[in-house]
Amino acid sequence: MKIVHVLTRLLRAGSEENTLACCLAQARHGHEVLLVHGEEYDPGLRASVAGALRVVTLGNLINSISPSRDISAFGQLTRLMRDWQPDIVHTHQSKAGIVGRLAAREAHIPGIVHGVHILPFVHVGVAQRLIFLAAERLAAKFTRAYIDVSQAMRDICIANHLGRPDQHHVVHSGFDLARFANAKWPQEPHLLLGTAVGEPKPPVVLMLAALEPRKRHVEFIESFGQVVDRIPNVRLLVAGEGPARSAVESAIERSPFANNVRMIGYHREPERLISLADVCVLTSMREGLPRVMMQYLAGGRASVISHLPGVEEIVKHGVNAIVTPAEDVGAAAAAVADLLENQHYRARLADGAKLTDLSSWGLESMCERVELIYQSVLESAPSAAKPNEARIRDGLAKQTLGLHGF
Repeated sequence: MKIVHVLTRLLRAGSEENTLACCLAQARHGHEVLLVHGEEYDPGLRASVAGALRVVTLGNLINSISPSRDISAFGQLTRLMRDWQPDIVHTHQSKAGIVGRLAAREAHIPGIVHGVHILPFVHVGVAQRLIFLAAERLAAKFTRAYIDVSQAMRDICIANHLGRPDQHHVVHSGFDLARFANAKWPQEPHLLLGTAVGEPKPPVVLMLAALEPRKRHVEFIESFGQVVDRIPNVRLLVAGEGPARSAVESAIERSPFANNVRMIGYHREPERLISLADVCVLTSMREGLPRVMMQYLAGGRASVISHLPGVEEIVKHGVNAIVTPAEDVGAAAAAVADLLENQHYRARLADGAKLTDLSSWGLESMCERVELIYQSVLESAPSAAKPNEARIRDGLAKQTLGLHGF
């Protein structure tokens, strides 16, 4: 198969990790894979996959609404798809999901698939909700299949008339389970924690999340004082990168407890950070079913998680994690302090995390299911639109678009 994946942003976050894992697996299986991403990207992340698959950057594909740039991105994507003639176009994230599917329709691509990592019309204002729903319903008319990261995402889509039930497939966002289950502490942990060599490890809270406003790092940092009041030597590790970095850094600088907060940015071995933590926390206000939550569980750590659509699929309050109201970040901070003070309860949740069945979040399981969905989409396509072997073998010699990185 020839497969195009389209992303709005290529940053170090869950939906990107999910997409890149699929791209790399598909390339290993002998498919021709092209990854198209928008203006915002991490150069190191882009370079890390460029040797395994073809990558294109579209400067006009941006996260915010911009009619002129959106139309330009639509035109570029349409020309790219007409020339490359993929069998499958798999879009991810909200803006790329709309522009990419419209372009695939215009280019007469037989298999148009959309990955639902998060829904743009949930927990937004009325005007935004109406705009996003209208765009999603337009794109739904020619979407052949949806790949939802959780049952809740599927149910919300169907309730809002985005695709038929038989078009929706729940595929959990896979990762290497063993890597997290068997992780050890980072080397020289005192450097991360800001402690002296040989000093006993203080209680550690880990917030592992892309630096985006919806993750609510700033609000949690502002609430963290109640944790410090009860456990004065606690450390909060803020691990991740993203567009909200300056806002998070400012929140730390103005906090009276700045010495208890360590901003460590992107870390290549998140499993080691989880191993170092006593309690892990996630305070997002909007998510699909975040893979970091599964990584906390796979790492066998007590966690505090905001209530999100679908969280009950895997998290059992008081059994393998603590679930706090999504609108109350202060409640999350209070729950973290409770766990740090109650070693028995913390150990019980850690044991519950280790016993959680995460088999459907395995990396191979995810990649195999996605490929089966592609095959099903193409088998049900009109005969004239079935994959053409000569076309599949055709390389990129005809490419004349002049796009960066192509």
